[in-house]
Amino acid sequence: MIENDSLRVLIVDDEAPARWDIRRMLGKIARIEIAGEAADGLEAVEMIRKARPDVVLLDIQMPGLDGFQVIEKLGDMDGIPAVIFITAYDQYAVRAFEVHAVDYLLKPVEEERLVEAIERMRRIRQGLEQRSDLAALVRTISSGPKRIPIRQGSGHLVVSEDDILYATLASGEVVAATGRIEGATNFRSLEGLMQELTPGKFARAHRSYIVNLQRIHEITPWLSGSYRLRLGNAEGPVIPLSRAQARELRKLLKF
Repeated sequence: MIENDSLRVLIVDDEAPARWDIRRMLGKIARIEIAGEAADGLEAVEMIRKARPDVVLLDIQMPGLDGFQVIEKLGDMDGIPAVIFITAYDQYAVRAFEVHAVDYLLKPVEEERLVEAIERMRRIRQGLEQRSDLAALVRTISSGPKRIPIRQGSGHLVVSEDDILYATLASGEVVAATGRIEGATNFRSLEGLMQELTPGKFARAHRSYIVNLQRIHEITPWLSGSYRLRLGNAEGPVIPLSRAQARELRKLLKF
């Protein structure tokens, strides 16, 4: 067993609050040295070559170069550091493990998962654990509700799909609403969002709306055979249900 299991960690993320939060959590983990921070892909390549960290906590979507392009730029480097990807999106999981990432953490990063990833890195380094099976890791990441980033100010809040009441198309952006917040997503069409969500959980309510079927509180008749849907609870938002979509929803909800 290697006695010195300290790790030098480089934090790479284009959002300063995210870097600060990771640094805070790393400060609670024993035998961790912060090798530095980088705010974009180009800076990350430069700092990795200069600082030679043991581990890079690497965001995927960044200006300049994304996380995968950072790794490509380091192809000529001897002793490329281990990579733990950090991202708001789970669709990159397979590609992440194809480039031999140690782990893949979803934002907002949970402290317990960060500790787990760091300890896994220590065990791999000491020869006590092999890199995990790709299929098993992807199954773990993909299990449970999908998570969707919703823009809030200059950042994003990542919410569970179960908390989304509805999504609508407004000014060329797909806006999603929960019981607490409303904001634009990174999708350009409702069809694109539907493809990302778990099949069967959401349905089209109107040409401009999709709705969480599990969060329908009340269905009220409206004009010309259309309806209104109240979502969440008795005080929740109301959205239109078109006559055509009402027929489809009748089949699903048996009303």
